[in-house]
Amino acid sequence: MIEIINLCKSFDDNLVLGNVNLKINTAETIVIIGRSGGGKSVLLKLIIGILKPESGEIFIDGEDITKMKGGDLDRMRMKFGMLFQGGALFDSLSVGENVGFFLTEHTHSQEEIIKSRVSECLGLVGLSGTQDFKPAQLSGGMKKRVALARAICMHPEIILYDEPTTGLDPITADAINNLIVDLHDKLKVTTIAVTHDMKSAYKIGSRIAMLYKGKIIAVGTPEEIQNTDNPIVKQFISGQAQGVISVEEEIRPGNIS
Repeated sequence: MIEIINLCKSFDDNLVLGNVNLKINTAETIVIIGRSGGGKSVLLKLIIGILKPESGEIFIDGEDITKMKGGDLDRMRMKFGMLFQGGALFDSLSVGENVGFFLTEHTHSQEEIIKSRVSECLGLVGLSGTQDFKPAQLSGGMKKRVALARAICMHPEIILYDEPTTGLDPITADAINNLIVDLHDKLKVTTIAVTHDMKSAYKIGSRIAMLYKGKIIAVGTPEEIQNTDNPIVKQFISGQAQGVISVEEEIRPGNIS
């Protein structure tokens, strides 16, 4: 469904992605892992067309989204649902209005049809009956679920997850992982998630790809990644620092996740 070819993206003098290549199959869940600031979220924004690369191509169903503008880009984006890292809910809107936002803004659907779809999506994420709540009344885990209900409301073919378990306690994070797996099985969508949470990666991914210094250095099933001989991948998945990481590396200009 998606093929990324020689993708490059820089911010000022900071090369974030350099010749990234990756193929993503229809209806699979691929998890992209890597250190904070390594370009994982940038890659998602390139895939959905929020950012443009300096060079390279991203083919979605045979069409290159990097060359699209205006109506063509809007049409392609309708294939996507996205769960942003912080949820990105509108505080001034109710839960129901948040979930149905894209239907209200981008379709001519009748109000009752929108309400019915909103109710269906909230049911899928285990939040039936919460339409009239405001985001401020919800826990962190509930906000993630509402944001996910919004992501699936337009019947997307592809769902993107940007650090879906960040900021959640281990039990709530595991519940979100279970929900991602359940929705994938029910909706049969192509799923791309970026995370540095290996427990999440192993649980939701049918394949895992590691992004390191702007390149994909390993791709495999969770079992293959766990048993890798690649020393960089082994160090990352074990979570063990080797040597002293300089302050300059951690706060280098343009460090973007």
